[in-house]
Amino acid sequence: MKQTRIIFFGTTEFASGILQTLIDEGYNVVAVVSQPDKPVGRKHTIQMTPTHALADQYQIPVIQPDLLKEHVDDVLRYEPELILTCAYGQFVPVRILEYPRFGCINVHPSLLPKYRGGAPIHHAVMGGETETGVSLIQMTKAMDAGDIYARVTTPLGKDETMAELNERLLVLSKQLVKENLEDYIAGKLMGEPQDDSKVILGLNITKEEEKVQFAVEDVQTLYNHIRGLIDWPMPYGVVDGKRMKFCKVRMRKEDHQVKPGEILGFKNHAMEVASIGGIIEVYELQPEGKSRMTADAYANGAGRNMIGKVFE
Repeated sequence: MKQTRIIFFGTTEFASGILQTLIDEGYNVVAVVSQPDKPVGRKHTIQMTPTHALADQYQIPVIQPDLLKEHVDDVLRYEPELILTCAYGQFVPVRILEYPRFGCINVHPSLLPKYRGGAPIHHAVMGGETETGVSLIQMTKAMDAGDIYARVTTPLGKDETMAELNERLLVLSKQLVKENLEDYIAGKLMGEPQDDSKVILGLNITKEEEKVQFAVEDVQTLYNHIRGLIDWPMPYGVVDGKRMKFCKVRMRKEDHQVKPGEILGFKNHAMEVASIGGIIEVYELQPEGKSRMTADAYANGAGRNMIGKVFE
């Protein structure tokens, strides 16, 4: 079964972990399809995607089309018997989906049908979920809508951030592939249809969602929102006309009559910001144009002049 010709579709660091698992487990990965490499930094140096870099280490051919639908033949010339995808970033054309004898399957880091889309980990945290997991599903024309072949569940901690959950779900995803891929190829797994009445979308984070709205969301919703965006793309508020990123926070529920978004002061190594029904405690932050710092460091500098000011 491990000689089955597999093409892996994936782009991100998370996806490279799944690719590494396929390689370590001895599967026959004949090609990797990734999003194009992109320029980074001030010098706009071209940087390989994580999956491209890993594939190069093992001399696996890499295809990086801007538009996959225009390069279907480039993919199919590798004659895949199975396609496995994870965090690729483009829709896969029907011609590709219908080609492999063993079909196309996807590793998706949520308990589908919850959080279909490109940012399921963010949205599970932002949604205040207490449980999440990883699903192995059949790929279909509809986004993340295929039958579920296997899943792993895990509790989601009340203070866990997107970055922390991302690391744990990668471990579980590797486990899912190790324990189920061979059985899938052998036809031993039965797919379970998703309940479309329970679908929740987990689409890519928008620029608007990155901004924290103290006057709109209650303290628990606000805290979940902030946790769901740490470490990427990183939540921010606007105070005194400048952005401030929130890098490490906690919350406490507390009745008060203070305007939501007002900086109350600095206490127990945190900058305290009023919110609806409670306080957001900011332990690490990044003012616009500055490096990330502790609240104590901020309090000893510019922060002393910010008490009483209000986030927009």
